[in-house]
Amino acid sequence: MSQISHQPSVAPSTAHAHAAGEVIDRHRHDYHQLIYVSAGVLAIRTERGAWVACPDRAVWIPAKIWHEHRVYGHSSVHILGFASDDTPLPVDSPTVLAVAGLLRELFIACTEPDLPATESRRLRAVLNDRLRRAHVRPLTLPRAQDPRLAHVCRVVEDDLSRPRTMAWLARHVGVGERTLTRLFRTEFGMTYPRWRTNTRVFHAMIQLAEGATVTATAHRCGWTTTSAFIDTFAQTMGRTPGAYRGAAHRTATTGASTGEPAPRPCDLDSPGPRPPRS
Repeated sequence: MSQISHQPSVAPSTAHAHAAGEVIDRHRHDYHQLIYVSAGVLAIRTERGAWVACPDRAVWIPAKIWHEHRVYGHSSVHILGFASDDTPLPVDSPTVLAVAGLLRELFIACTEPDLPATESRRLRAVLNDRLRRAHVRPLTLPRAQDPRLAHVCRVVEDDLSRPRTMAWLARHVGVGERTLTRLFRTEFGMTYPRWRTNTRVFHAMIQLAEGATVTATAHRCGWTTTSAFIDTFAQTMGRTPGAYRGAAHRTATTGASTGEPAPRPCDLDSPGPRPPRS
């Protein structure tokens, strides 16, 4: 995997269209980034875990953190750069923000091509004020450090349709159930059921963005009924999976909600599209 460090003289803000399956290899920047997706889904992975940017969530990536992206569904991606001394959000770890109304329009407006400098400064001043008041909506898949816990996470994620119990997982990995319970709490700060729910919702977001139906997604991600999936997804995401799927499939050709033209096709950081990884 390539490792690229970007050191521009300014922190750029751009908008791009991406095809499903595109991958941007592991890299980092000397400036902060705020990533918003007005259509589709972008999964962002670091050594600490994974986050999802989508039409109602943006992801803040602090400077110097190695990260990689993968696109799910045809996506319109807006990247806002912030100088290293311009920190409206925490700088110790990626952060997920709820996006609606004015904040959404500011993200789109700030990444318009050929935006005059004076207008950009005014928009960014308002944006920074709104970011400091933004509501954090954490949905993170933390990365396990203990090899036993990492093994358990892989087993669960390999087939979410099977409801693995903690007792079954402990036997399968060869570790005590109490030890496994402690590992979930100490490494992830949550119980196994809470982690599994987050994991299922995380993967459901991706499947819905790729075109799966609500019913098929519910089955693949381990819900016994579609109604149970809808309830859990709505409680976690603040909208039903059907509404989320509709927003994720808003095509780039329709433009943003403001009626602006669609972002131009271009890769985020690398010279061209890459095939999806296996």
